[in-house]
Amino acid sequence: MNKKDMEHFKDKLLAEKATIEDELSGIGSRNPRSASGWEVTSNKMETDPADENETADKMEEFEENSGIAEQLEKQLGEITNALLKIDAGTYGICEKCGEPIERERLEANPSSRISIKHTHK
Repeated sequence: MNKKDMEHFKDKLLAEKATIEDELSGIGSRNPRSASGWEVTSNKMETDPADENETADKMEEFEENSGIAEQLEKQLGEITNALLKIDAGTYGICEKCGEPIERERLEANPSSRISIKHTHK
């Protein structure tokens, strides 16, 4: 992969990273003490602890946001890994066979770690 291609994919990854961080900030906040760097926060709406339905809704929202945050954090980790590979000059190499990952696959998912032929195994 040439330098122009690396820059192209780096730009795509950085844009995707910004989008994911924006989504995470909508359901949480940065927390350097957290392993992932993010912490889900409940909506700022005050609830009446005596209102069981309101409390249950807040708990459900928190649990749902926790699942979303977990998936977004996973994607963010994959993007970070891909950016590190760009810096190391190993980006676009399949972790299973050591061959170049198909360009179409990288265009669709720039943080791909394996070739298309290894996705169903």
